Amino acid sequence: MAQLIADRRDIDFVLHEQLEVENLTKAEKFSEFGKKTIDLIVSEARNLAVKEMLPLQKPSDEGCEFNNGEVKVPEGFHKAMEAYNEGEWLAMTDDPQWGGQGMPKSVGMAANEYFYGACNSFMLYNLLTHGAAKLVETFGTDAQKETYLKNMLSGKWAGTMLLTEPDAGSDLAAVSTIAKDNGDGTYSLEGNKIFISGGEHNLTENIIHPVLARLEDAPEGIKGISLFLAPKFLVNEDGTPGEFNNVVCTGIEEKMGLHGSSTCSLELGGKGQCTATLLGEKNKGMAAMFLMMNEARQMVGLQGFANASASYLYAVNYARERVQSKGLTDPVGSKAISIINHPDVKRQLLMMKSWVEGIRSLIYYGGLCHDRIAISSDDAEKKQLSTLLEVLTPIIKGYVTDKAFEVCNHGIQIYGGYGFIEEFPVAQLLRDSRIFMLYEGTNGIQSMDLMGRKLTMYNGEPFKYFLEQVQRVISVSKTVDEVAPMADSLESFFAEYTELAQHLAHMPQSGKVLDAFAFSHPFMEVTGDLVMAWMLLWRAGVAAPKIGKKKKDTAFYQGQIQTARFFINTILPITRGRLDAIRRGDAVAAEMEDAAFGGK
Repeated sequence: MAQLIADRRDIDFVLHEQLEVENLTKAEKFSEFGKKTIDLIVSEARNLAVKEMLPLQKPSDEGCEFNNGEVKVPEGFHKAMEAYNEGEWLAMTDDPQWGGQGMPKSVGMAANEYFYGACNSFMLYNLLTHGAAKLVETFGTDAQKETYLKNMLSGKWAGTMLLTEPDAGSDLAAVSTIAKDNGDGTYSLEGNKIFISGGEHNLTENIIHPVLARLEDAPEGIKGISLFLAPKFLVNEDGTPGEFNNVVCTGIEEKMGLHGSSTCSLELGGKGQCTATLLGEKNKGMAAMFLMMNEARQMVGLQGFANASASYLYAVNYARERVQSKGLTDPVGSKAISIINHPDVKRQLLMMKSWVEGIRSLIYYGGLCHDRIAISSDDAEKKQLSTLLEVLTPIIKGYVTDKAFEVCNHGIQIYGGYGFIEEFPVAQLLRDSRIFMLYEGTNGIQSMDLMGRKLTMYNGEPFKYFLEQVQRVISVSKTVDEVAPMADSLESFFAEYTELAQHLAHMPQSGKVLDAFAFSHPFMEVTGDLVMAWMLLWRAGVAAPKIGKKKKDTAFYQGQIQTARFFINTILPITRGRLDAIRRGDAVAAEMEDAAFGGK
């Protein structure tokens, strides 16, 4: 059953062979996390995921129960949360000062892959709690840290993110929730928030809400937004939850998927005073909130990926077991064969495998960049790695969740008619994965961020550094006989891509802003395909010299080369067509008049 969440052999390959994360032990900060310890952590995460979380996946689909302002989570969530908290998994990569275990983030990604792949709706409560706690750790006063941090990072209290309002969706400049200064260091909040994941539930004894709001004398727009901390229950002097703080849940949404995660409408201060404290500086709430949003964007990518990984493994196991039709070249009267032997099924499985394995490498690599920043004493290196992560974040959030949904869609196709039936697991994985393309800024917004900001920020140096990392792998791979032809093919594509990126970087300055942004999502897609080819070629170059050294690993290593070959020789030619379309720059999407769409 564990294999139906994530492929342990591939996880080990990425951690120990591709990324060589045990090299982190050379730094004192991670000196305790050698290979044996890392393997034990991943094994324990897998055991917890299989025993406590995976059994929640089907029941979680029945949803939460809303009654008179209170929300009950699905049965079984409390037991799983107790086991999760007992293992101190929420703060596994955090500072021991606040109850964390201080492990590398790259290793934490591997553990989280099992957790999120087992039951995403359960883990959503923990994702937001961690993000909210990091806000307190980074911007909180000593008093706020003492009051909230250990309770949150232990999982005793939960956290959320209160951004969206009925008239302020992705445009947070339109936030209208008001904060009135009480004159005693506290503020009274008045307003309504919608689409709040985990905004109300009975899973923890308190919920801590970071809230975007405006002071009464604040400037208009983004510059007038501050960040506040409002607990569900006010905290007594002895640290226990006290009086209800009038964060009132007025309803939960009936969603397409992720039913076990409560998505709430909240009214602040409508039925009595909602008291909050300022978190960080006045009128600088958006800058603070982006710390949480960027972490959330990277974790949403992991959420989508975890569903894709599970769907792929369900599909490949089903394809091995499902017997249907004789082989295309078998004589009449031959026995039916497993569908994994049919060419079109193999093609689909290879597509799924390419994205799943390429994405796993990308997400773990993102974690490794965080780890390298944490142990580096070189400010220039820290900045390079930090800005590289900024460049990769729209890919990790936007491209990854697009492709994760596509992988889950192929999972249903492999099952055939059974995949469309809710009795089988792949239908729920598809439904659950659709929201990840919308969370934390829709993928269209991610693409605009990539092209409008990440491509040119700091005079283009971070994007140039990203391209250098790709070129480095190409150059190394050209020295490995088995993968050199693929490296040559990718190098040719890379040259075309680089030329196009330079062209797009100058387009907005030429006055063609709308024309340029009409191609932002296609540009994100071709950039994502480049990143996948980079990761898969890197994998193949690591695997090739090891073929034949251990018989039990031969098929795995050959699979790495074949997967890279499939993606570079079969998917990238299609991507080249997208490059050509972007290069042509037909501005019809920007020029199309409203009335021309019809529908009236």
